[in-house]
Amino acid sequence: MTTDQVGDVLTALADPTRRLLLDVLADAGLASATTLAARLPVSRQAVVKHLRVLETAGLVGGVRAGREVRYSVRPDPLDATARWLAERSATWDRRLAALKRAAET
Repeated sequence: MTTDQVGDVLTALADPTRRLLLDVLADAGLASATTLAARLPVSRQAVVKHLRVLETAGLVGGVRAGREVRYSVRPDPLDATARWLAERSATWDRRLAALKRAAET
């Protein structure tokens, strides 16, 4: 995963409404924008806009079913972002441990 892709995921997750939308969608499994809007404190139009951002980041995908699109969570970008964050965390842990050793000698 590139840093741009990580940035897209983190940008998408920066908005609390999108995080809530992702949680609701994860619980629902598969849902239309209308169904999601009924479970959220925002309009259907707002849900559609948020879904577009999540879809651009690869966090959700939509499948057309008749006249509506049913969305589901795609976990791969979240997993890749978590790995990227874990790698950064491990790097900083090593650097801080080296700094501590240097300070103690």
